[in-house]
Parts: sequence; structure tokens; C-alpha cells
Amino acid sequence: MKILVDVEHPAHVHFFKNMIWKLEEKGHEVKVVARATDTTLNLLNAYKFKYKNLGKHRKNLFSKIVELIIRDYKLYKIAKEFQPDILTSVGSESMAHVSRLIRKPHIAFEDTEHAKLTIWLTNPFSDVICTPSCFKRDLGKKQVRYNGYHELAYLHPKYFKPDPGVLDDLGLNKDDKYIIMRLGSWSASHDIRSKGIKRGSEFVFVKSLERYGRVFISSERTLPTELQKYRLNVRPEDIHSVLYFAQLYIGEGETMAVESAILGTPAIDIEAIKLKQGIFNVTAIHGNADELVNKYKLMFAFTDQNHALEKAIEILKDDKSKKRWMKRREKLLEDKIDVTKFMIEFIEEYPESFYKYCKNRGT
Repeated sequence: MKILVDVEHPAHVHFFKNMIWKLEEKGHEVKVVARATDTTLNLLNAYKFKYKNLGKHRKNLFSKIVELIIRDYKLYKIAKEFQPDILTSVGSESMAHVSRLIRKPHIAFEDTEHAKLTIWLTNPFSDVICTPSCFKRDLGKKQVRYNGYHELAYLHPKYFKPDPGVLDDLGLNKDDKYIIMRLGSWSASHDIRSKGIKRGSEFVFVKSLERYGRVFISSERTLPTELQKYRLNVRPEDIHSVLYFAQLYIGEGETMAVESAILGTPAIDIEAIKLKQGIFNVTAIHGNADELVNKYKLMFAFTDQNHALEKAIEILKDDKSKKRWMKRREKLLEDKIDVTKFMIEFIEEYPESFYKYCKNRGT
């Protein structure tokens, strides 16, 4: 079988990597295409994936439309040459469009409920949309729900083994406590109504947190000169080991908060999402965050940065917090499936896998 995989974001590299390796071990041929963000390409290179570069992300609306047209054309040429049996992506508009043009199935994996534009551009052309069971939107008869999270495709203990060597890279020993703080760029189309830590208040966070351990900042935006010494400098493929050994994660951007929570690290997400009904945190929008906050108690979500910082200090003052989080992580892992195994079996057995799902669902 030939499978064409589109990678548009660094998280997609992690999401698909184990699936790709396992499929190739089983004799399938996999081709990867990607969009040129530095971190995405660095990850692909680090994992020694061969790929075709479809171009850069654009920022304004007009250039995004032009980019989509160009990307569709480039991908169509690649697909015509490769002749895939199945195309798969995390909500790639181009993969969905091209799948229709070459009359091959597109299996989409989606976990971002408020990515309305992407869903609108993708789902009508996709054959299946696989989502976590906790996904808060009904996407119709094409939707397949599985009992897991995207992040478990790469953070399940079956596939992820933390590397203590990252502590040496950070100048730490195994007994040192440290905190990861993240600052986002808010440049994605689905982030335009969100905001997190107020500019300028990063200094207050750092000074408050560093009383309890070293502070490292992972930032998508330019840091003030005074905070440059806190910047986290590790290889992108090592970030999950860094999160695993941390005493706390706090910051903007749900993905890294979810990753930290799944790894058993206390996680605090700061994000105020503006909707017609008012201001909400991520639990109102995202099913995975809702479960991690309210069911598994592995994560906190705040719209107010001051409340978030208060909770962070409360956790850091408790020497037993990390052990409690690890026990809660064990409960989560007992409940959830091996997502990579699900992905492989669904693709290998398609379309029977979809018919089987429909039969079980009663449709």
C-alpha cells in the first residue's frame, strides 16, 4: 500500500512519526510532504524523514489564499506521480482537495474544535474524519471517534522513553527543580480570538516562579533582552523529555499543556477565548482539555493570569505534587487506547474499518 502524509505543523511530525515507521516496517511505502516552518523541517530532518517541501506559511488572508492554490497544485503533481492508495493528514485542506482530484480516500485526523475554517475547507472533501471520543463537535456521518488523544500517538509509554540526558544539556542534575514557561505567538487562524499572558508581565511570572526552581522560557515571540537568559535552548526532538522531568508547565498554548499533563507534569494553560457568549478557558472549547482538567485532574485552565500564577505557586510549594500527578497519569493511560495502533489498523483495513465503525455505531 502507498500512503501520502501531509505535515503542516511540528506537532504533526510527532503525531505521524510512529505510524510511518510502523507502516514502513510492515512493507508499506510512505511519502511525506511538509510546509516549511523551521521547527517542522528540523524535526523531520532529526528523525531522518525524506519529504517534499510545499512552501512556507503565509500570514495575511490574501497570501494564505494564494498559498493554498499553489500548495494544491504542487501536491497534485506529487500525488499524480506517487499514485497513493490513501492520503492522510491532520486537517490539511490541500490533501482533502487533491484526494478528490485523484479519486483516492483522504483520512483526516482532527482534534481542534475551533479550527472552523480548516474544518470548513477540509471535511467536505475528506472521506473520514477521525477525532478523539471527547471531541466536542459533531462532524456528521464521516466522523469516527476513538478513545484517546492525538498526543498519545507519541507520548504513550509504548513509544516514548524520556531521556535524562536533557538535564545535562540544561545544566541540571536529577534533583534540580525547574519550570517550563511558554509564550505563544497567537498567529494561527484559530487563535485570533485568544489571548494569554499580558505583554510585560512575563517579568512578574519569572521572578515569582524562580523562587521554586530554574525557569526556562519556550517562546514563539521575541523575548525582551532581560529575559533572553531564560530562553529554553534544546533540540526540538528533546522537548518532551524536558517536559517530563519538569516540576511544572505554565503558559500559553494548549498543545504543550496537554503534552505536559499526559506526561505527568502539573500543567497550567492560560488562555482567554472570546466568544459571543463571553470569555472562556480552553475546557469550554476542547474536549481533551476538558477531560484532563475535570476528569483526570492533570491540568488547570485559567483565563486570568493572576489566578494561574497563584495556582502555580501552590503546586510548587507542595513537594508531593509531582508524585500525585504521576499516579493520575497512570489512571489516564489505563483508560485510553494505543492511538498509533488505531491509526495503523484503520488505514490498513480501510474501507472495511470505516464500515465496521458504522455498523457498531448503528448507521
